Amino acid sequence: MLEAAMLLAALAWDLTLGEPPAFAHPVVWVGRLIDVLERAPVKGAPAQLVYGGVAVTVGLLLVVGPATVLLAYLRAEAPALYLLAGTYLLKSTFSLRGLFRAAWAVRRCLLASDLPGARWELRALVSRDTSGLDEPLLAAAAVESVAENSSDALVAPLLYFTLFGVPGALAYRVLNTFDSMIGYRGRYEYLGKVAARLDDLANLLPARLTALLLVLASAWRGAGAAPAWQGALHYAGATESPNAGWPMSAMAGALGVTLEKVGHYRLGDGPARPDAASIERALALAAVALLTACLISLILVVLRDVYVA
Repeated sequence: MLEAAMLLAALAWDLTLGEPPAFAHPVVWVGRLIDVLERAPVKGAPAQLVYGGVAVTVGLLLVVGPATVLLAYLRAEAPALYLLAGTYLLKSTFSLRGLFRAAWAVRRCLLASDLPGARWELRALVSRDTSGLDEPLLAAAAVESVAENSSDALVAPLLYFTLFGVPGALAYRVLNTFDSMIGYRGRYEYLGKVAARLDDLANLLPARLTALLLVLASAWRGAGAAPAWQGALHYAGATESPNAGWPMSAMAGALGVTLEKVGHYRLGDGPARPDAASIERALALAAVALLTACLISLILVVLRDVYVA
């Protein structure tokens, strides 16, 4: 039952204490490693493509390899230390409290009609330019982030932890961090292409599971499953990402709003424009969906431990 205890402890840590300090945060260490790797003076698209693949491989080996060896040793020789180390590493792969606090801060500013404050707080959730966004677009961006990051920030790490233990969750977070840092077009078009494609592959199942969880959450909260389900089916392909559209479209349908990133996509056909109340409702739906994900993961981990034992 060590893995079940580890999962409960990591979730409790996240919800009560939040993130470890930057100097002790494994994901910050991964970011610094990526920063070093990307500085190599590699010229030309083919060379950058190959080097980008090598960099991802090196990152995975340097992070997941030692963690796997350490955890295997501690599990056999010092179970209490195994529980502590595994909890610490697992917690570093997800950030539920941070997501909810950031979205709530945007809601609070919108309720106070503080658009500059909302634009500033939104920077913690999205990478887009927020300077010209009005209230509905600010609310839409926050709702989209809650939906998409429900997958990235918790469902995906939980899935890979359930399947492969802490090393699986770490591998996902390494890939996701590579994609967030160099998986962009423009300067990183070829250097980050392997990272971006691997991240797309890693999120293929979690994004769809998150959409399904939001559909179930919508039904459980009395809004009915049909709008969320239809939203996911009709609009999931509207985004450039093969994955992000699934949870965002399910959320748009569940809330009965249209989520828009001007010039990029328009999700849903709800008559209402998003506002501060939409963010609150999105957080409530996400909370139910993510609690369900945690319970399912816990049950599966317990069953695996019992079966293996």
